[in-house]
Amino acid sequence: MTLQTPQPPPSALRAVLGALDSETALRQPAAAALRHPAGPLVPAHPLAVHVLDGPRRPELSAARRTGWRFLIKDGAEVAAAAEVVQSVEGHTFSHFTAGPYLDSTVRALREAWQLAQSSRFRRQPRLLTFPGQYATALWLHGPDAGPDADLLIPLAPAPLGVTAHRAYPAAELLPLLARAPLTGPLLLGSP
Repeated sequence: MTLQTPQPPPSALRAVLGALDSETALRQPAAAALRHPAGPLVPAHPLAVHVLDGPRRPELSAARRTGWRFLIKDGAEVAAAAEVVQSVEGHTFSHFTAGPYLDSTVRALREAWQLAQSSRFRRQPRLLTFPGQYATALWLHGPDAGPDADLLIPLAPAPLGVTAHRAYPAAELLPLLARAPLTGPLLLGSP
């Protein structure tokens, strides 16, 4: 059917635009690519951010929305991502991110568009993070199809035993993540 791109709340977009105009926000290390843009910086591809933590056998219904992430484009290239969190006033800028998840998100969105063409269901792309497993996935939610139709595309780098950029039914990937070793991120200088 179609991939239904969500419309973020106006306060989320205002928070990102404010951060792009803020010298303080642009001093963050992850914003280095945004300091000397080739053209205008444009927030694109807004994704609602959901977090799934807690029980060893997680369920998507337990995921809580925490904010929005926008890919920041400098011309045709994605230079960074900006995340905003929900607050009492609406949304507040949280931080910029850089690194491998940017290209991986773009690739997963392309894969999602291809999957949507062959699906009979409408899909809503979301970003789903699993803090305990240091994993992130593009969540293709089917609001008309029920939770059994939801797909997850793990972003690279993915935890051991999980293949990045493979579309998994949520019921298949969630148990894999529950069994994934709970190791922290690799730190420089660690054994």
